[in-house]
Amino acid sequence: MAQKPSIPKGTRDFSPVEVAKRNYIIQTIKKHFEAYGFQPIETPSFENSETLMGKYGDEGDRLIFKILNSGDFISKVDDVTYSSKNSASLAPIISEKALRYDLTVPFARYVVMHQNEIDFPFKRYQIQPVWRADRPQKGRFREFYQCDADVVGANSLLQEVEFVQLYDAVFTDLGLKGTTIKINNRKILSGIAEVIGAKHLLIDFTVALDKLDKIGEEKVKAEMLEKGISESAIIKAQPLFSMSGSASEQIDELKTLLSESEIGLQGVGDLEEIITTIEAIGLQSANLQLDVTLARGLNYYTGAIFEVAAPEGVSMGSIGGGGRYDDLTGIFGLKDVSGVGISFGLDRIYLVLEELNLFPDTLDTSLDVLCLNFGKSEGLAGLQLVSSLRKLGLRADLYPTDTKVQKQFKYADKRRIPYVILLGEQELAEGNFVAKNMKTGEQKAYKLNEAEQFVESVKAAL
Repeated sequence: MAQKPSIPKGTRDFSPVEVAKRNYIIQTIKKHFEAYGFQPIETPSFENSETLMGKYGDEGDRLIFKILNSGDFISKVDDVTYSSKNSASLAPIISEKALRYDLTVPFARYVVMHQNEIDFPFKRYQIQPVWRADRPQKGRFREFYQCDADVVGANSLLQEVEFVQLYDAVFTDLGLKGTTIKINNRKILSGIAEVIGAKHLLIDFTVALDKLDKIGEEKVKAEMLEKGISESAIIKAQPLFSMSGSASEQIDELKTLLSESEIGLQGVGDLEEIITTIEAIGLQSANLQLDVTLARGLNYYTGAIFEVAAPEGVSMGSIGGGGRYDDLTGIFGLKDVSGVGISFGLDRIYLVLEELNLFPDTLDTSLDVLCLNFGKSEGLAGLQLVSSLRKLGLRADLYPTDTKVQKQFKYADKRRIPYVILLGEQELAEGNFVAKNMKTGEQKAYKLNEAEQFVESVKAAL
């Protein structure tokens, strides 16, 4: 019995229509990346394990897909390690490479390896798949694309301002109006951990806080207790959970809360400058919102952090996020190179656009013209005509066999092809072809040697 085919959980096949819609999003994002001066790079789908491990925190490390070494990898394992059944000690011996978890750490590695070829500040964009051994659910996959833009070698907060503008420009262009760009600063979270007496547990504090929108306040506090953060410290952090009002009101409250923390006040100052600048410039359709509970669980963030929420009423996790990392390249030997970057969640953006019916109807059309096939000589003439139409800029094709005309029309209708060309024995004898508008039913004859007129009319209509 033949094996029933399947694909791994958390992965997907994409139909031609789905690919067209994904490409529409990618091309829109890419257009704005390039308008803002970002340059494209690509990195391998897998990296040396040591490049990735330890950069995302304990939870991130557990989600990294490891690749088994080729050949007889078990033979290199000593008997003691093998019999211990300890994955932590066994994994480095049998797996030296891993699928990339994100695009930021590989980018940092790229910058260090190519530092002598790069002009700083270096603005790059990267659109490639990443892999995470996560539990699949709506909007969360094990294989998915990230669309990243980063700047390294510049400390200016104008970079953060530019990224807010970039988010706004892309989502406005996609018709996704009313998105909320949430902003916070890791220095503020460091300051809060300091003033509540949990400075030594900053990572545990931020990892737990990052789950607030997923598990709620009480469960976050319970996790903090489990991680060793005292009840009195959590009580001192309570203003963090209940802070509300305008950005300026929250900033005033933070200044009071963090009055004894130098790093905390630095974070407040940075936020105030970014928000004030954005208010002076204005945004097209997005809303900028200060969210003091926004943590972003990745350990490498050190300054501003971003997260983008879909318009109100759409049930979806974040559709974008990012932040500043002051010394990510330092782990690879290049010290004191500050960077900041953002990512667009392609797959979640797709789901949101689908839910709101925001994809253009024309994306379903992969051909502009189909020439029907009426026989050998008519098919040859049709192929010549189709070749001319392609050179003139139309997406054109000839139906491959001279089957029943009704079947050929049905094929054109299913593929939503807007124009069908009839080139039968009579048309060929008269040196004409007839173009039928599949939407209106209107038919018009053109000379075979005057295809340009037909092309102009099609382009005008499309």
